[in-house]
Amino acid sequence: MYFSKKSIVLFDGEWRKAEDAEVSLYNQTMHYGLGVFEGMRAYKTDEGPKIFKPNRHFDRLINSAKKHHLNFPFSSTELTELAYELLKKNKLQNAYIRPLIYAGPYMGLRTAPAAHFLMAAWEWNNYLGEEPLNVNISKYEKLNPAGAHIESKVVGNYVNSILASNDARDKGYDEALMLDMNGFIAQGPAANFFYEKDEVLYTPKKGYIMPGITRQTIIDLANETGFKIVEKDIRPEEILDADSAFFTGTAIEVTGIKSIEGREMQIPWKESIGYSLFLMYRRKVTKDHLTAFNLV
Repeated sequence: MYFSKKSIVLFDGEWRKAEDAEVSLYNQTMHYGLGVFEGMRAYKTDEGPKIFKPNRHFDRLINSAKKHHLNFPFSSTELTELAYELLKKNKLQNAYIRPLIYAGPYMGLRTAPAAHFLMAAWEWNNYLGEEPLNVNISKYEKLNPAGAHIESKVVGNYVNSILASNDARDKGYDEALMLDMNGFIAQGPAANFFYEKDEVLYTPKKGYIMPGITRQTIIDLANETGFKIVEKDIRPEEILDADSAFFTGTAIEVTGIKSIEGREMQIPWKESIGYSLFLMYRRKVTKDHLTAFNLV
């Protein structure tokens, strides 16, 4: 699904076939989950593939590595150049790009002395599909920011997300919506959350969420086009009476929500503010080269 015999990856600064890349079975990331990653998308344009906001993603990756004491020698500019080379080597236009910094062999509970770097790319559509989703409020809470860097994409943190997604699917839903430690709406397992009520958009404020790059893009687009948007603590009962709702994230882009806990949205997805912003987002990632890709 993610690679073939022809797939090329960047592995510790060298270009290798994906099937030939090898890692130690004793690496700390495999045993304890200490590693950091990013996910970004490239889009086919008339000027060739364009990566959406690569500097933002790579800056976050580098900062995440520093917070977890993972030694990492590349700059954001170098990584952006390497990402475009990765696309070229794999003949990809529309693609998902996954850079991963993982720890070397070490069984202790301090960061391993050595860190390694992998960057791969593959064609990947919205993994939740194109149709609006049926969502439940999960029994699994988003991680407490006092106990983990939830603003970083940490490998081990995503066990929390997997548990919530598995539980939702076991109960017949498409995806989960998670609460924070205070009982307010936080986000999806790997996506930020917005809802519309009386022509106003609401989204959970920062502090207990992953402050997503796609989330900020949608907020910026809403402000630019005059849609009112409010960041605040959101009680679960508020969203059950929503007019519409949607998730945002690199992997799922902007995906509508059909129902929450069996209660259907009042406004059809394609008539909602969220869908209008989705269309603006798609134009931005494929047309707006200057602002969308390198300057912001």
